[in-house]
Amino acid sequence: METLVVDHPLVAHKLTVLRDVNTDSPTFRRLADELVTLLAYEATRQVRTTDVTVNTPVAAAPGVRLAQPYPLVVPILRAGLGMLDGMTRLLPTAEVGFLGMIRNESTLKAETYATRLPDDLSGRQVYVVDPMLATGGTLAAAIEFLFERGADDVTALCLLAAPEGIAHMDEVFAGTDRPIRLVTAALDERLNEHGYIVPGLGDAGDRLYGVV
Repeated sequence: METLVVDHPLVAHKLTVLRDVNTDSPTFRRLADELVTLLAYEATRQVRTTDVTVNTPVAAAPGVRLAQPYPLVVPILRAGLGMLDGMTRLLPTAEVGFLGMIRNESTLKAETYATRLPDDLSGRQVYVVDPMLATGGTLAAAIEFLFERGADDVTALCLLAAPEGIAHMDEVFAGTDRPIRLVTAALDERLNEHGYIVPGLGDAGDRLYGVV
């Protein structure tokens, strides 16, 4: 798996405010949305395009447009919803699917409870959005699910990642020949005994939407 930690002062600034325990939910949602757009700029560097020619007021000019089939953005529910607008703002023609997965806090393994995706993803570039790459179980399960439906190129966007999660992803997908990329704002120190990222920013879903 190719990993990119985005090194940019605005990314670092927004992430610092997100980490702060005193940041309220409305501010957290706004900054998460802004941060995702910055990450998406880097994550879409390899988005597929096709050559076109357009007419300017002066002359014909070569250019590019997004190739079809258009990219698919897949937030992992529920916390991934807080990253959706930031992605679609940059990719307004992208289609959106939904994947409901939850981590079993006893086994730390991902369990699927809902899907809303095309049955056939052949030839599709997919962008998976989920705030935290902790143990890696949820993201790995999501990408395996997408590959089973035919996706041939997957990029994951996470606000934070832990070394253990990246190691798990590398182990799970060691033999695949399909591109997998991770774009994140920071690689944190470790996981604690409960499987949470340290120093992290707490439970992203709760901080986005409150405790439900």
